[in-house]
Amino acid sequence: MTNTHGRRVVITGYGALTDLAHSAPGTWDAMREGRSGIAATELPDFDDFEGWTARIAGQVRGWTPDFIEHREAKRMDRCTLLGMGAAEEAVRHSGLDFSSGDPTRRGIVMGSGIGGIKTIEDGVVVLHKKGPARLSPFTVPRLMVNAVTGNISIRFNLQGPASAHATACASSGHAIGDAMGYIRRGHADVMIAGGAEAAVTPLCIGAFMTMKALSTRNDEPTRASRPFDTGRDGFVLAEGAAVYVLESEEHARARGASILGELVGFGNSGDAGHITAPDAEGRGATNAMKWALEDAGLNPEDIHYVNAHGTSTPLGDVAEVRAVQNVFGAHAEPGRAFVMSSTKSAHGHALGASGAVEMIACLHAINDSVVAPTINLDEIDPECAGIDLVPNQARQMPVRYAMNNTFGFGGHNVCLIAGEYQG
Repeated sequence: MTNTHGRRVVITGYGALTDLAHSAPGTWDAMREGRSGIAATELPDFDDFEGWTARIAGQVRGWTPDFIEHREAKRMDRCTLLGMGAAEEAVRHSGLDFSSGDPTRRGIVMGSGIGGIKTIEDGVVVLHKKGPARLSPFTVPRLMVNAVTGNISIRFNLQGPASAHATACASSGHAIGDAMGYIRRGHADVMIAGGAEAAVTPLCIGAFMTMKALSTRNDEPTRASRPFDTGRDGFVLAEGAAVYVLESEEHARARGASILGELVGFGNSGDAGHITAPDAEGRGATNAMKWALEDAGLNPEDIHYVNAHGTSTPLGDVAEVRAVQNVFGAHAEPGRAFVMSSTKSAHGHALGASGAVEMIACLHAINDSVVAPTINLDEIDPECAGIDLVPNQARQMPVRYAMNNTFGFGGHNVCLIAGEYQG
């Protein structure tokens, strides 16, 4: 394709920590196989209170941050540690030596919807039980949303562009799009980008629960997240992180890097409607997708796969289907070279990290010619019919371009397009 926006941007490394696996390839294997990472919630203080109607979540279980000293790790929130763990894998996978070269040509943008919420919860308890003098001096650097960006930049000596996005569930999508722009415009040669979230906490579960946003299918955790299905009753909260190493094409080719794919399009919009509910007709999401296509110089018929935001909420799933139909028209009808699936059916909703986690499915769809399924899709909601949603079984099919949608509270809509790299 012809890039009219400056330098081409390629992906040379990826890493992830999710409820499905402790690596990006392992996360993909579970997505492809339709294995769920959702289970009964495990939190030390969860049972101190009664009244939990939602008792399931997608947690990163059995993982310890062995890349960092225990004393240093205690100074960081779990959100930061998950992001750093994913970044470690991404950097290792890229094969790029961050100890040499010009650090001012390397930067980072990370996203998180909530940041160090566990630090905030713990701090409030200490404040009320023991007083302000007993608060940890690390409280602020632990809780701030940009702590993930800051700590990764310190670890890899990234002195170029550095920022953090907090746009609810669209956060990591915004981060990747922003990082892409720095390379396109020539402000950096290498960017680390992605998202991290560690919001499986009593406060977050309780808050989403009282909004009636969460699934209460507690007796069947692995079947609780069911996007587009008539039996869906809300999303399943999850935690996790996914991180990518982005490079200019010239920089990657000069060092002989293996290239996973190319980032070709980015669009974002605002609904300017309700603070939590999506626009019923998907107008903002429609604009984000259209603008991403325009940014990429592509036609709707060029897209073969859409990884849906698809959270498993009654309103959100319908609005997204309408938006996709607005953009793709007849190309989105079953039988065409176009499918859409939601991997949140397997790993739940990791809020601000979700877009980065789901980019894994887009890259592998392109490289492996396999689309991950929407599991638990037993009876399609009639309002979501008319699109092939890849129910329950992975689909073997060629994918040259894949679209990644993430939509967040506040009316934030982000669309990224990845493509097969052709040098």
